[in-house]
Amino acid sequence: MIPPKSSADKAISAISWVTLGIYLLIAASLSLLAIFSFYDVILQVVALVQVEDMTQGILEVLHALLLTLIIVEILETVTAYFRTNRVQVTPILIAGITAMVRRVLTFGVEPVEPFDIGMTLAAILVLTIAIVFIGRLERADSY
Repeated sequence: MIPPKSSADKAISAISWVTLGIYLLIAASLSLLAIFSFYDVILQVVALVQVEDMTQGILEVLHALLLTLIIVEILETVTAYFRTNRVQVTPILIAGITAMVRRVLTFGVEPVEPFDIGMTLAAILVLTIAIVFIGRLERADSY
């Protein structure tokens, strides 16, 4: 016979269901955003035919494409939570690196302070080290 649940167990169960519901809504929202973002990429690629400054047009396409990639990486984090009941850190770090690379692409287009360049490169380095470290931990856990 299964023992009756305590009030704390019932509260935890209810909170878990609410959390799953919120994650489901986030996944649906991110899915829509990814679709709209990719549609924007397609529109910008088509617009490249008529653009006067091809370099600027290509940068805009890259920005839109990288934004789509960031959204998909965050969506992957949410879907991984559904599969494993754990928040996966690596896709979040990859999204962070992608955001920093997206920022680097603007360095030649917009005026940027040297401090901003240094901080962006430092962020990329820290995120890369974190991905390597977490990858080693995950491989060690799998043995």
